[in-house]
Amino acid sequence: MTKTLSPSALLGQSPAAVPAVVALSEGSDPRIVAGAIAARSAGLAHIILVGPKAEVEAELVAQGASSAPGLDIHDPSQSPHHQDFAQAFHALRQHKGVTPEMAAKAVQDPLVYAALLVREGHATGTVGGAVATTSDVVRTALQVIGKAPEAAMVSSFFLMYPPDDAPTTHGRAMLYSDCGLVIDPSANDLVAIAEASARSCQSLLRQEAKIAMLSFSTKGSASHPAVSKVSKATKILHQSRPDLAVDGELQFDAAFAPEVGDKKSPGSSVAGHANVMIFPNLDAGNIGYKISQRLGGYSAIGPILQGLSQPANDLSRGCSAKDVLEMIAVTVLQAGEN
Repeated sequence: MTKTLSPSALLGQSPAAVPAVVALSEGSDPRIVAGAIAARSAGLAHIILVGPKAEVEAELVAQGASSAPGLDIHDPSQSPHHQDFAQAFHALRQHKGVTPEMAAKAVQDPLVYAALLVREGHATGTVGGAVATTSDVVRTALQVIGKAPEAAMVSSFFLMYPPDDAPTTHGRAMLYSDCGLVIDPSANDLVAIAEASARSCQSLLRQEAKIAMLSFSTKGSASHPAVSKVSKATKILHQSRPDLAVDGELQFDAAFAPEVGDKKSPGSSVAGHANVMIFPNLDAGNIGYKISQRLGGYSAIGPILQGLSQPANDLSRGCSAKDVLEMIAVTVLQAGEN
C-alpha cells in the first residue's frame, strides 16, 4: 500500500451508493479551499464550504475555481437552515442550560453549523481543525453529532503510511490508537479502543486487524501496574472477542519487527506483524506517532475520530492542502461504512 490515500484507490474502495457530502467548517482558509478543489477534481465528494460568503468566494476566485461544480458555500449568518438548526441545537443542549437565544448564537459558529449539517442530514461528514483547536473540534462533534449507540466510547487513531523507500518486511500501513483523545485509558477503555480500531482497520485499510497491545514489557518481562493494565485488557479481549487477532502485552519492537516477534512471542500471528498498535496512554501514543513521522518518515493522517454516530474529523493547524484532501478521503470512506 502506498503512503497516501490516492483518489483512484478511494473510489475503488468506497462502498457508498450515494456520493458523500463533506462539510468543511473553515471554508475560507486557503488550504481548505485547495483541498476541496482537489477533492472535487478527483470526484471524491460533494463539498460544502462553511464560512462568510464573501471571504469564501474571494478565496475560490484567487484559486481559479469561482464556479466549480459540486462546491457549495454555506454562510451561517445567511443560511435558510438557521432557524431549524437553532431549534435542533437548543433541543440537544437545553439540559445544559442553553436557551433559545444562546442556541441561535451558537449556530453562527462554523464548527457547530458544519456539525449540524451532518446531524440534520445535509452532509455525511465534516472536517475541521485547520484553524480551530482539536479540543473545539472534538467537543463540538460530541455535543452535536454524538456517540454511536453501539460504541462504548469515542477515541481516535492515526493512519500511518510508510515512506516509499521503507524495507518491504517492515514498511506497512498501520493504525496507531489512541494518539489524540483518551489521556489515561483504563483496561476496559483499552478494550473499547482496540475493538473500534479493528473496525477502522477493516474499513480504511481493507485488512484483517492484527492488534498489538503495547507496553514497556513483553509477556511479563517487567512488573508494574501500568503493565498489568495492558495485560488485563488483552485477557478481556481474548475472552470477549476470540474472533480478533490480539497479542500483548508487547513492546513495540516485538509487535513490529518479525525477527523480534518470533523470539519474544513465538507462535504468535500478531507479534512482528501487527497493523493496529494500541498504546497504553496518550503520552505514549502521541510521542510514538510523532517519532514515527519525524524520524521514521511515515506519513500520519489524523487524528481520525472513531465511535461517533457520523464522521467528524480533525486536522492539524499546520496542515497542508494535501492533508485536507486525505482527510476528506478518510471521511468519505467512514461515511460509506456508516
